[in-house]
Amino acid sequence: MIIGYTCGVYDLFHIGHLNLLKNAKGMCDKLIVGVTVDDLVAYKGKKALIPFEDRIEIVRNIKCVDAAIPQYDMDKLAACKKLGASILFVGDDWYGTDKWKDYEKEFNEAGIKIVYFPYTKGVSSTIITEALNKLRSKK
Repeated sequence: MIIGYTCGVYDLFHIGHLNLLKNAKGMCDKLIVGVTVDDLVAYKGKKALIPFEDRIEIVRNIKCVDAAIPQYDMDKLAACKKLGASILFVGDDWYGTDKWKDYEKEFNEAGIKIVYFPYTKGVSSTIITEALNKLRSKK
């Protein structure tokens, strides 16, 4: 059985999130999704609009997701090892960065493949939030 893992905040869930999850599920038998807890979102200098409990419930109920779990830290390698995942799915905005080149070596040594998926053009939670803020400021 091929277990795949991906993680994210999944705030303001949108078609880009769904595309990544559906594509990931197409490459594994079991897809486990880590949903970033509010404290870790804050640590990254952001604030989720949707509370963690709601975000994980949304992800948990997506047909292509086999399990949704809390993501408490940024250690994706440890998560993959703990879950028995042989594939990590991430967005391609990380591809080619020094940080991810190092990760690729570590993951490769552990026998875990990293698959980069292209981001869905024109949509992100940040773009949605900015658009909502502009609409709200016009009132």
